[in-house]
Amino acid sequence: MANSEYKVIGTRPIRHDGVDKVTGAAKYGADVRLTGMLHGAIKRSPHAHAVIKGVNTDKAAALPGVTAVMTGADLPAVSHEIVEMGEDSVAQDYLSANVMARDKVLFHGHPVAAVAATELQTALDAIELIEVEYELLEPVLDIEEAMESDAPILWDGLRTTSMGEEGTEPTNVASHFRYEFGDIEAGFAEADHIVDRIFHTAMVHQGYIEPHSSTCVWRKDGRVEVWTATQGAFQIREQLASLLKLELSQVKVTPMEIGGGFGGKFTCYTDLPAAVLSRMSGGRPVKITMSRTEVLQATGPTSGSVVKVKMGATSDGRLTASEASLIYEAGAVPGSPVGAGAGVILAPYKHTNVRIDGYDVLVNKPKTGAYRAPGGTNAAFASECVIDELAKKVGMDPLEFRLLNAAEEGDRRPDGPIYHRIGFKETVESAIDHPHYATPLEGKHRGRGVASGFWFNGGGRSSMSASVAADGMVNLMEGSTDIGGTRASIAMQLAESLGISSDMINPQVVDTDAVGYNDGTGGSRVTFATGYAAWDLGQKLGQQMCEKIAEVWEVEEGSVELKDGVFSHNGKSANFVEVAGELASNSTPVVASTSVSPPQPGPAFSTHIVDVEVDVETGKVQILNYTAIQDVGMAIHPSYAEGQIQGGVVQGIGWALNEEYIYSDDGHLVNASLLDYRMPTALDLPMVETLMIEVPNPGHPYGVRGVGEVPIVPPAAAIGNAIADATGMRLTRLPMSPATVLEQQWSDQACG
Repeated sequence: MANSEYKVIGTRPIRHDGVDKVTGAAKYGADVRLTGMLHGAIKRSPHAHAVIKGVNTDKAAALPGVTAVMTGADLPAVSHEIVEMGEDSVAQDYLSANVMARDKVLFHGHPVAAVAATELQTALDAIELIEVEYELLEPVLDIEEAMESDAPILWDGLRTTSMGEEGTEPTNVASHFRYEFGDIEAGFAEADHIVDRIFHTAMVHQGYIEPHSSTCVWRKDGRVEVWTATQGAFQIREQLASLLKLELSQVKVTPMEIGGGFGGKFTCYTDLPAAVLSRMSGGRPVKITMSRTEVLQATGPTSGSVVKVKMGATSDGRLTASEASLIYEAGAVPGSPVGAGAGVILAPYKHTNVRIDGYDVLVNKPKTGAYRAPGGTNAAFASECVIDELAKKVGMDPLEFRLLNAAEEGDRRPDGPIYHRIGFKETVESAIDHPHYATPLEGKHRGRGVASGFWFNGGGRSSMSASVAADGMVNLMEGSTDIGGTRASIAMQLAESLGISSDMINPQVVDTDAVGYNDGTGGSRVTFATGYAAWDLGQKLGQQMCEKIAEVWEVEEGSVELKDGVFSHNGKSANFVEVAGELASNSTPVVASTSVSPPQPGPAFSTHIVDVEVDVETGKVQILNYTAIQDVGMAIHPSYAEGQIQGGVVQGIGWALNEEYIYSDDGHLVNASLLDYRMPTALDLPMVETLMIEVPNPGHPYGVRGVGEVPIVPPAAAIGNAIADATGMRLTRLPMSPATVLEQQWSDQACG
C-alpha cells in the first residue's frame, strides 16, 4: 500500500486547531471562567505513612471568604467494584481513598482535605489553618523490602491474588501472575550461552507541561457539570458517577484543550474535590488547579521496577529459553502496569521455552498511572540489554541476532496472542541498511547501541456524528481528546472516504452529552479506532447523499456513484459541494452517526540506533546521533507521525539519562520541581532522525497502526548498549546519570 493511492492520506495539511493554539485563543482547563466561580485548594499530607487521628477544620471554615471545607468523611462509602480509568482500571474504594485520604495517608502529598473560597489566596491560607493529627508509621519505599513478610503494611485488608488463588496474610503484594509455555529448564540446558541480569529503574513522571485543572458545578437539579483537562471525558464521567453515587446521565464532562498527558490525565484528582466543594457551596462553580509541586507529588507517575532477565542461545544465535521476573511499584494503591510490561518484555522475538512472572507491589509513593507504553520501557531496558550481551557472547552483530530471532506473522507472543501481519523484521532490516549504522563511529569513549521495542496498540470503542452543510462543509463531532494532532488525522480519514479535502471537515471534540461513548485518548488507539469510525461514517454519509441525490435527479435508487468527491450517473455528474447545495434546497438534511469497536489494532514495532559519547571524568553521557525506525502501518499525516516518534524518543532519553523521583528515608519527595526533576530540553539533544516503514495493518481500511507509544520503549536499552560499547561497562540501573556512570566505573575499578 502506497500513499500515492490516496488524495488526502499521506499529505501534510495544516492542523484544524493550529491557529487557535498559536494565537492563544485555545481554551485549556485553567482558562475556564464562570460567574460566581470559587477557587479550591487541597491540604496535603507532609508524611508518607501515617494514621489520621483527627482533622479539625473549624479555623479554616471560619476564615472570611471560605465557603466550604471537605475531608474524606464528606465522600460516600463506595464498593470494591472496578472502575475504568482509561489505560487501566482500579477498585472504586481504592480510587476514592487515593484522591482523598480517609483513615491513613499513604504517600507524601496525599490529600487530606480541600477548601473552596472566593479568592485563591484565601483558599491557600485556609488549608494552612486545617489541623491534622497524625500517628506516624514507618514508610516502605523499596519495592523488594515491601515484599517481605515483616514489611510495613499499607492496606490491612490486602491479600495477594496469585494465579487465581487469594492469600491469607496481610501483604503489599497485590498480585502475581505467570505466562509460560515450553520447558524452560530444557531450554536453558540446550543453550551454549546464557546471560542472567537484574535491572533497576526509578519512578518517573510523564512531564506534561499543563498542570491538572478542573471546574465543577453541582447544579440545583442534581446534575454535575465539569470542564477539565483530561484524556478521557467519559472516564472522568464514570469515575465521578461511581464515587459520588450518581447516575451517569447526571454527570456531563467537557474536555478542554490539553497541554500534554501521555497517560497521566485519566484520574479525577481535581474533579472529585471540586464537585463536592461546589455542592457544599450551594452550587457555585469551583475551580481547582494544581501547582507543579502537587503534580509531581500526588498524581500518577509510572512505576519504578526490579526486572530480572535470563536468556539462553545456541552458538549459532538461536534463542532456546527466556525467563523474566518483573516487580513493579503500584504506589499506594494496586494497579501498576506490570501486566503490560510482561507483554512487552519478550514480544519482538520467537520463543519455544518461556516463563514470565509479574508482581504488582505497593509502596508509600503516589499511585502509579499510565505513561506512554506503560511498563514497556522498564521491561525493554532489561530484555534488550540482555539480547545485546547474548549477541556479543555468540559473536553476532546485534541487529543480525535480532533479525535471526525476529517474530513474524503466525508466531505466538509470550503472553498468548498470535501475531497477524507485523513489521518487526522490516524495522531491523532497515536498521541494518541505514547509513547511520553503516557509518563508522570514531572517537574515544564513543559507542553505538541498538534496541528494539513492541507495543500492543489499543482498539476500543469510538463514536461520532456529522452533518453536511449547504456549502459542503462537513461538521464532525467526536469524543476523542486531541493530544497529538488527532483532529487532523481523523478529519483526513473522513475526507479520504468522501473524496474531499481535509479542510472541508470541521472537527470538534465535544462533551459527553453530545456524542456517543468513546474510550479515552490512550493506548495509541485514536487514529486507529476513531479513524475507523471516521471511515465508517464517511461510508454512511456518502451512501446517504447518493440516495438523496438520486431522488432529486429522479433516477433509480442505487444508480448514483460517489468517487473522488464526484457524484455521477450515466454521464451526469456533480461535485461534493454542488450536491450538498442541491440537497440543502431539495431534500432533508444529511446527518449520520456511527459507533465502532474494531477488533484488530495491529501492534507496533520499532528499532533504534544511537551514538553516545561518555565523559569518563564527569560521567556525563552525550547523545551524538539518534535514528528511530518504526513500522507505522500507514502514516496518515507524516509530520504528526514523525513528531510522535521524536517525542517518544526524547522522553525515553530523559528516562534513560536524567529523570527519577528521589525520596528521603522518611518518604519525602525531594525533587518536586522541574528545576530538580531534570527533563531534557532541545539544547540537550541532536535532531532525532525518523524512518517510517509502512506495513499496513489488515485490521484497518487504511492500514493504520498506532504510532505514539512504541518509540519510548527502546531508547533506554539502546543508550545502555551504546554506553557499554563506549566504555565496556554494563549499566543496569536507570537513570544512567553521571552519578550512576561514575559509581559503576569506580565499582569496576575496585573489582580490578
